[in-house]
Amino acid sequence: MQEIERKFLITQTDFLNDLNGFKIVQGYLSSDPERNVRVRIKGNHAFLTVKGISNQSGTSRFEWEKEIEVSEAQELLKICLPGIIDKTRFEISAGKHLFEVDVFEGENKGLIIAEIELENENDFFQKPEWLGDEVTGDVRYYNSYLVNKPFKEW
Repeated sequence: MQEIERKFLITQTDFLNDLNGFKIVQGYLSSDPERNVRVRIKGNHAFLTVKGISNQSGTSRFEWEKEIEVSEAQELLKICLPGIIDKTRFEISAGKHLFEVDVFEGENKGLIIAEIELENENDFFQKPEWLGDEVTGDVRYYNSYLVNKPFKEW
């Protein structure tokens, strides 16, 4: 399956005040840029995800995901590479699309990113006023990068 997404920075978060988010904790079994393997607990669900290398623009890459038991994910997190991503995700509809806004905690506290998945690279989407600078393709904003080079060290 091909994942097509764009990422944007968020600088003000007032629009999140009345929304409920859910916790995400994730680690990496492999952070090789050509094939990273992620373990994620997202609310009451858990997933094992394999992602391939991004295309030149950074908008598209192979993604395979399988839901697993939360207890299995908890065990896999124990053998992940050093560093854990800890964030709260808010889902916000805009037109026919859904933005996922991640407010990072821990080593990446202060970083807030919005992602939108698209049908194709030229898919038109409404840009909410709270959307900041685009960082699609900037590897510093990949979760697999943030595990090794947390935002607080930039």
